[in-house]
Amino acid sequence: MADKIEKKFKDNYLNTSRFLYVGIGASAGGLDALKKFLSNIPENSGSAFIIVQHMDPTHKSGLVNILDNYTDLEVLEIVDGVQVESEHVYVIPPNKDLGILDGKLQLMEPIEPHGLRMPINYFFTSLAEDQGDKSVGIILSGFGTDGSIGLKSIKANGGICIAQDPHTAGSEGMPSSAINTGLVDIILAPEEMPEKLLSYKNSSSKILKKILTPEDRNIQALRKIFILIRNRTGHDFSQYKKSTVFRRVGRRMNLHQIEDISQYLRYLQENTEELDLLFKEFLINVTNFFRDPEAFASLKNGALKDLISEKSDYETIRVWVPGCSTGEEVYSIAIIIKELLEETGKKLEVQIFGTDLDSLSIKVARSGTYTGVITDISKERLNKYFYKKDNEITIKDDIRDMVVFANHNVIKDPPFTKLDLISCRNLLIYLETEAQEKVLSKFNYSLKKNGILFLGPSESIGEFIDSFSVIDSKWKIYKRFKSNESVFDITRSHTLPYNLHSSKYWDTQFGLKDVKPKKVGNITLLAEKKLIDLYAPPSVLINDLGEILFIHGRLGKYLEPSPGRARMNIVEMANEEIKLQLNSAIQNAISTNEDVVLENLMVEKDKNPIKLVVKPLKDPEFVNGLLIVSFEESSIHDDAILNKNIYPISNSENRTNALETELKRTKERLNITIEDMTTSNEELKSANEELQSMNEESQSTNEELETSKEELQSINEELTIVNSELQTKIDELSVINDDMTNLFNSTEIATIFVDNELKIRRFTDEATKIIKLIKSDVGRSLGDIVSSINYHDLVDDIEKVIDKVAYKEKEVNDINGHWYKVRIMPYKTSKNIIDGATITFIDISSMKNTQEKLQDALNYAQNIIYITHEPLLVLDNELIIVSANKSFYDTFKLKKSDAEGEKLYEISEGGWNIPSIRNILSDIINKNKTITDFEFEQTFKEVGHKKMILNAKKIHRSDMGKDTILFAMTDKNI
Repeated sequence: MADKIEKKFKDNYLNTSRFLYVGIGASAGGLDALKKFLSNIPENSGSAFIIVQHMDPTHKSGLVNILDNYTDLEVLEIVDGVQVESEHVYVIPPNKDLGILDGKLQLMEPIEPHGLRMPINYFFTSLAEDQGDKSVGIILSGFGTDGSIGLKSIKANGGICIAQDPHTAGSEGMPSSAINTGLVDIILAPEEMPEKLLSYKNSSSKILKKILTPEDRNIQALRKIFILIRNRTGHDFSQYKKSTVFRRVGRRMNLHQIEDISQYLRYLQENTEELDLLFKEFLINVTNFFRDPEAFASLKNGALKDLISEKSDYETIRVWVPGCSTGEEVYSIAIIIKELLEETGKKLEVQIFGTDLDSLSIKVARSGTYTGVITDISKERLNKYFYKKDNEITIKDDIRDMVVFANHNVIKDPPFTKLDLISCRNLLIYLETEAQEKVLSKFNYSLKKNGILFLGPSESIGEFIDSFSVIDSKWKIYKRFKSNESVFDITRSHTLPYNLHSSKYWDTQFGLKDVKPKKVGNITLLAEKKLIDLYAPPSVLINDLGEILFIHGRLGKYLEPSPGRARMNIVEMANEEIKLQLNSAIQNAISTNEDVVLENLMVEKDKNPIKLVVKPLKDPEFVNGLLIVSFEESSIHDDAILNKNIYPISNSENRTNALETELKRTKERLNITIEDMTTSNEELKSANEELQSMNEESQSTNEELETSKEELQSINEELTIVNSELQTKIDELSVINDDMTNLFNSTEIATIFVDNELKIRRFTDEATKIIKLIKSDVGRSLGDIVSSINYHDLVDDIEKVIDKVAYKEKEVNDINGHWYKVRIMPYKTSKNIIDGATITFIDISSMKNTQEKLQDALNYAQNIIYITHEPLLVLDNELIIVSANKSFYDTFKLKKSDAEGEKLYEISEGGWNIPSIRNILSDIINKNKTITDFEFEQTFKEVGHKKMILNAKKIHRSDMGKDTILFAMTDKNI
C-alpha cells in the first residue's frame, strides 16, 4: 500500500501538465490583501484559486464583482459540483462549507452555528486529501486561528503553506497563528506571493524529476545530509524510505530554487536554520482526535474491551503510542479506556506513554491544549473530558493524569515493556523494510501475551504473521499469540532479545556463553539451559507432532534427512534400527508426561549401544507440550581387575588349598570394595542431588534478580520521563510565580491570601506595613497575627465571605491615623471551587483627608449661609429647592418641610409663580447669565405684600454632579 502511495506521488511530481490548487483563507482585513494578491497574478499562472472567506450568512456577498475588477482571470461564485479549472478564481458563497473531491468543488450545509465555524480548516483538509502535493494553502489577514489546522494536512500531503507577513495584514491573528504552528514555508506580502508561486510551480517538475530519479551521486549527497541532521539533532533518518526523503528534500530545494542536490548540501552546511527546517520536514506530524472513528470504535468495542474485562481490579493496563506527534491519539485512547472502565466498573491503574522525536510536538502534547479541533470530537466527549474556552480546548485532569509524554526514538531507543496495547498508526509506512521489521520486533518483544497491536490502515505486520492473530483486518488490529501457540515464530532470531548466532553469545566449543537473557518466551535459551542440565549430549527439541524446533550437537549417527520433500520430523529422519523404539518412546512420554529412558539400543553404524532419553518440558508454562530427545553413547567398563599372585608349588593339594584361600580372601576384599563403592556412590549421588538443587535455586534466584533488574530499569525509565515532565512544569510554575510576585509588588497594594481555615498562603510586601507579617507566618492563622488596624471583625467578615461567597468592603483606620479601604473577596480556583479568600488594603488616607477638608469647607459655607440675614435659596436646574437658610423661612413664614424638595413656583400657594422671575431663572440656566439688583413686588398669602431685590447666579456643584442656582433676596420693606 505504501509503495502505491509513493508511486502516486512520483507520477504527480513528474507530470509537467499538472496545475496547482491554491486555497486562500481570509477574514477581517482580507479584502485588501485579496485585491493585492489577484492584481499581481501573471498570465498563464498554471493555477486555480479557491477563496474561502468568513462571511455573514444572512448577507448576499458582492465579493465576486469586487474582485473581478482586479484580475484578468475569470472570477466565479462556486456552484455545487463545479470542476476546478486552471486560470480561474472561485469564491465560496455565504453560509456554506466547502469540500473538494476528484477536483470538483462540493458545497455543504454547515453543521456548526455561526461564530464557531472553521470553513478554512475544513476546506484545506479536504484539499490536501484530494490533491496531495498539488495543494497550496495561503492564509491572509483575519481574526482568530482558522486555517492553522488545515495547513497541517496540506504540509503532511506534500503541499506548500504560505502566510501573509503580519506587518502587512489589517488583522494579524490568522497569519500569526499559522506562522506559530511552524508549518509555514513562505511568509510574504500578498502582492509578492503570485510570483513566488509561479517560480515554485515552474521549477518543481525539473527539480523533482532529478531528485526522484536518483543516481549514485544523489544517494551519496543524501547520505551526507543524513549525517548533517544526525550531528545536529541526534536522529538518524537513513532508515526512512528514500522516496519519501527525496520528495521532502526536493520540496525544500524548490522553495530555495536550488536545482542540484550537491548545491543544497552545501547550503545546509552553511545554514543551520535550514537543517532545522529540513528536520521538521522529515517529521510527519499528522494526527487528530479519534482519527478514523470506525477504527477507534472497533478497538474499543472489540479487543480493548476484552482485555480490560479479563483484568482484575487494581491491576495495571500499560499502553505505548510511539510517534504520538502532538498527543491527540494518546488522549483519544485514554478517553476510550476511561469509558470502558466506567462501563465495566473495573478499577485499574492506567499508564499510557506517548513518545515522539519532535520536542515541540511533545511540548504541545504535555500542555493538553488545542485550537480548532472541536469538530473532531463529539459534543458528549467534549463536554465530559475537556474544558472549552472560545476556540480552544484543554484536556481535563482525570484524563491528563493517565498519560506521560517523552522524547523517544522508536528505532534506536529501548522499548517499553510488559505492554497491553501498542498503537503505532501511519509511522511504519515511512520506514524501509528492514527498519519496519526492527520496530515490529520490538513491538513483539514489548507486548504481553494477548497484547494488542493497533496499526494504520495502510500498514501490516509483514513477516510477523505467525506472531499475531488478526482481530480486525480492515483497521489492522492484531493480538499477540501466547508463546506456545506459535512455536516457529518464537525461534526466529529477530524475535528474540538477543541474536543467538552472534559470536558475542556463542562459544564454538561449549555452546551458549554465560548470558543473561530476558525471561520472556525465549525457548532457544531455555533449551540450552535444559541441555546443560543433562550434561549436554547430542539432543533435539521437538513439539508433540515430532517436528524438530532446535538441534544441539552432532546427530548424523542417528538422524538423516528423508527422501522427497524436505521435512523436519524426527521419526521420519531417524535411523531404521531405532525408528520404532524412538516413536514408541515419544508417544509414551507424551501420554504419561514422564521421562522415558531406553538403554542399550544398537545402531548399525556403531558397535557401542546408545542410551535414548525422551524428556517432556513442563515449566515454564509457555513450553508445556515440547520435548527434548537426547542420544548418549554407553561406556564399557571392567567390573574389576584381579591381582594374580604366583605361589610355589609343593604338591597339588597344597596348591589347591592356597588358591582357594587366596580366592576367598580376594572375594572378601572384593565384597568390601563393592560395599565401599556402593556407599561412595550413594554419597556422591546425594551430594550431586544437593548440588543440583543448589544450582537450580541459584538459577531461579538469578532469574528472579534479572526480572527484578528489568522491572527496576523499566520503572527508572518511567520515573525519568515523569521527572522530566515535572521539571518542565516546575520551571513554568517558577516563571509564573515570579511574574505574580512582580505584579503584586508593582501594584503597591497590600494583599493577603488565606485558605478556608484562614491560614496565610501568601502576602505582598505592602501587607507587612499594616499587619506584622514575616515569611515564617505563612501557614499561621491570620487571627493570630498582631494588627495595627482598627478592624476587630476582620476574621468574622472573612469567614462570612468564604461561607456565603459574598463580597465585603469596609473603610477602617489604624492607630497612626491612616485610612484603608479593606476588600474581602472569595478565592476561586480554576475549577470554580472556593478555596479561601483574598484581602486587599488600599491606602485612602489622602482621599480621606481631602474629603474631610471638603466637608469642612462645605459645613463652613453652609454655616455662613445659615446665619446670613438675607433670605437665600439654592435651586437645581429644574427649579426645585435644594436648600434655604433660616432667614428665608422666617421672612416668608414657611416651614422647611413646605419648601425643600418642592418647585419654587408651587410654594406659598403659587406666590412665586411670577413671569419675570421665571424668565430670569430661564436665562440663568440656559444662557449662564448672572442677575444683580433685580427689583420685583409680589403679595404672598403668609406675609402679605413684599418688595424685594433679587441677585442670582448659576453655580456647579461637584458634590451633586449638576448645576444649581444661588438665589439671594433683600427685603426693601425693612
